[in-house]
Amino acid sequence: MATKIVTLSLIFLLALATSSEASKYQYIQKLKETNMMFYMQDWETSANATAIPVAGIPNERWWILGFGTVFATDDKLTMGIERNSSEVGRAHGIYVNSALDGSDLHLLMSLVFTNKAYNGSTLEIQGADRFYLKYREVSVVSGTGIFRLARGYATLETVFLDIPNSNAIVRWNVTVFHTTKKLAYRGGFEKLKTASIDYQTASIDMNAL
Repeated sequence: MATKIVTLSLIFLLALATSSEASKYQYIQKLKETNMMFYMQDWETSANATAIPVAGIPNERWWILGFGTVFATDDKLTMGIERNSSEVGRAHGIYVNSALDGSDLHLLMSLVFTNKAYNGSTLEIQGADRFYLKYREVSVVSGTGIFRLARGYATLETVFLDIPNSNAIVRWNVTVFHTTKKLAYRGGFEKLKTASIDYQTASIDMNAL
């Protein structure tokens, strides 16, 4: 019994010491708002198609209005509405028609930026694209690179729609809040080396409890 009490006391003291050291570190996170506008060129039937159906209901037509149809996409993101406008990124991912009446596309995609300002950074998109509405909103749920820990939303507006050929151009207005992360240490960075904890000496034999 005495051994168990001593062991539990050691665990408590170790947890207290670890919490104390951890509290000396803090991330100074300053939220930055970034707004951007671009066009997504979603072409399924042209010579250079960038979205194709990859799954659907057996013996049913796989197309944009077909419930259960899944599309893989590598759509070009452009500065202007023209298809040959300057590229700012690519929309990589999938969307699936998830409404029985065919009126809703569920988006799951990464916006991978290739322009100079955001090259290599990404925004992760998820949400319902009710494409019969003039304006729709989807969520920005995360990001990488410049947009680490991003949260926000995107407003979608279809500016060109060719349903028989399943082609569209969609204008995106994106608002994201993301952090510019700096690590601060209470007491000064000169004490950083002495603040480490030797976890190897903190091992506990749980079989002894």
